Amino acid sequence: MEQLLLGINNLNYQQVIMFFIGGGLIYLAIKKEYEPMLLLPIGFGAILANIPVISGIPGITSDEGVLGILKNAGILNELFPALIFIAVGAMIDFTPLLQMPSMLFFGAAAQFGIFMTIIFALLLGFDIKEAASIGIIGAADGPTSIFVASRFARRLLGPISVAAYSYMSLVPIIQPIVIKALTTSDERKIRMEYKEVKVSKTVKILFPIVVTIIAGIIAPISVTLIGLLMFGNLIRESGVLDRLSQSAQNELANLVTLLLGITIGSTMTAEAFLSIDTAKIMALGLFAFIFDTAGGVLFAKFLNLFVKKKYNPMVGAAGISAFPMSARVIQKLATEEDPTNFVLMQAVSANVAGQIGSIIAGSVVLALLS
Repeated sequence: MEQLLLGINNLNYQQVIMFFIGGGLIYLAIKKEYEPMLLLPIGFGAILANIPVISGIPGITSDEGVLGILKNAGILNELFPALIFIAVGAMIDFTPLLQMPSMLFFGAAAQFGIFMTIIFALLLGFDIKEAASIGIIGAADGPTSIFVASRFARRLLGPISVAAYSYMSLVPIIQPIVIKALTTSDERKIRMEYKEVKVSKTVKILFPIVVTIIAGIIAPISVTLIGLLMFGNLIRESGVLDRLSQSAQNELANLVTLLLGITIGSTMTAEAFLSIDTAKIMALGLFAFIFDTAGGVLFAKFLNLFVKKKYNPMVGAAGISAFPMSARVIQKLATEEDPTNFVLMQAVSANVAGQIGSIIAGSVVLALLS
């Protein structure tokens, strides 16, 4: 009874608010199916992080507690995000990009929002490293956001992670609004020629190796990000490691995602999360997503001023890293305008390019500020 009273006496209204926030994330994961693999563990982790701590008994998020141990062993030393990159690499098929290399430009253009957001974050009072960490939310790449935040903005790790994964789940809502605001119906009906190009197994194997070497030489700090992504892809394309490829795509991805989510949630203590900075981060994250989508669309419209074979501007929006969700959104919008128009392969190609683009953007930020 005495222990019960101690728990009740140590409970404050801010912790109760965090219980509702954690419950809200769980609701979105279950009822709305918004990134359930991450929002549900994050939501429950937030609840665990705000259970009142009794004097003399280590809390679950303390350095002696299980979630504290996981945070120190998996987040702060960047292990979990790095393992996620291996899994993601094993899932990605770069064939569409190798068939249409020009789509790499859209993967670069759709990172525009990152740098715009950094500027606005600076204007809102964040220091340069915190602003850079917030800007990476716009990459629509959760692991990269966590990776950069763990280096530059550990106190903001919880809000940045929640913003990144929340807005990733809202891509089907955010992108159509932005695209329709920037394009006409005729532009959305543009057909793009697609030719089936044979990509040899040798090229598929050499691609991750060459990309790793080039990126590593240009930006050595990118090796953890791009290197492990490409290692996962090499496992996939080698053809001799099917068991490891399947393990990376399934067991490794599932286990690390589970531990990553609940550990990220454990950083969402009332003291750290209930602040004006969190509100700013959520607003800036939305701003970053909007401008990343807009950057890709506007870049495609700019190219159309100079080329004979026009690009469907919507494909530019697929240059964000939300793979393959964004590509599916683009194809859905295309068929709404014209049921016989198929731009899925072009959108997938831009989407894969965005995966590389987001990592390079994160690496550039790390290289410039480290």
